[in-house]
Amino acid sequence: MLRVGIVGFGFMGRMHYAQWKALQGAEVTAVCDANPNIVQDTKKAVGNIAGAASGVDFEALELFSDYNKFLAEAKLDAVSISLPTFLHPNFSIQALEAGLHVLCEKPMALTLDECRKMMDAAAQSDKVLMIGHCVRFWPEYAETRKMIADGRYGRVIAATFQRLGTAPAWGDWFKDDLRSGGVAMDLHIHDTDFVQYLFGMPRAVFSRQAKAPAGGAIHIATQYMYDDDKVVVAEGGWGMTPAFGFEMSFNIVLEKATISYDCTRTPAFRVCPVDGETFTPQVASGDGYSIEIDHFARTVAGENPPQVITLEESRNSVKIVLAEKESAEEHRSVEL
Repeated sequence: MLRVGIVGFGFMGRMHYAQWKALQGAEVTAVCDANPNIVQDTKKAVGNIAGAASGVDFEALELFSDYNKFLAEAKLDAVSISLPTFLHPNFSIQALEAGLHVLCEKPMALTLDECRKMMDAAAQSDKVLMIGHCVRFWPEYAETRKMIADGRYGRVIAATFQRLGTAPAWGDWFKDDLRSGGVAMDLHIHDTDFVQYLFGMPRAVFSRQAKAPAGGAIHIATQYMYDDDKVVVAEGGWGMTPAFGFEMSFNIVLEKATISYDCTRTPAFRVCPVDGETFTPQVASGDGYSIEIDHFARTVAGENPPQVITLEESRNSVKIVLAEKESAEEHRSVEL
């Protein structure tokens, strides 16, 4: 039985808890959170994606507010770290040094130097460190990558990705660029990472951003430039009105088909071939979170599942977003 602890029990911590609870061969035995009202606060509904636990059996958990004590006393094999981004490096490194496997939420860190320190700690510990880029595991996104990779519909001509909603309401730290990296690093990085997953590292990026009256960026749009002539664009925004809700979507134009996904639509996933009727492909059951956690658990168990995400790719996603932010601020393309 894999004994798991969760560090940070907000929306994402509760999401991890629900997925771990549903996984055979794993048991959540401890939670570490600095919030003294965590039991009551966990009853509140938060988040933009369904699946976070609403009912938590705290009597079956050891609760810690001190991270050092948690690492020393909880008797764990692995931890899920779902803390604000600026805390990812130190908390991940401490867990690795304590001999634990680590699943850390995206983004990896806020700087490339911090990413490298996490990678070095993982190498020295000989434990698994995985960054939770859940979109790579999202069934429709994963199936789309297969269809592009095997060439069944020819080459990609153009691709657009969107991720739109309101600013997260489950933590003031999101609004602080120094702690979250802002809309580009926290939200938009999902699509930046998937662009990298599909097409590799871009040669350059060109970004524009819109700012809220208070001054912080709330919307970013980027063109990713490759050596061929395909057009690849992604945008992410926290500026939508509450009534809009949340949308993650893409449209990918290939020579022989258009592949389309929109989580607000039924059916959400469609392939529109040049010849033949539009259809919805079969995809894996579950969602990106459940498949991601299953993948991490199987990796920890030594099953060697097909590689989906590497630490270097996680670092590269941070690198691309930093270039996007530089481009948006300086109104110029930035070479990678």
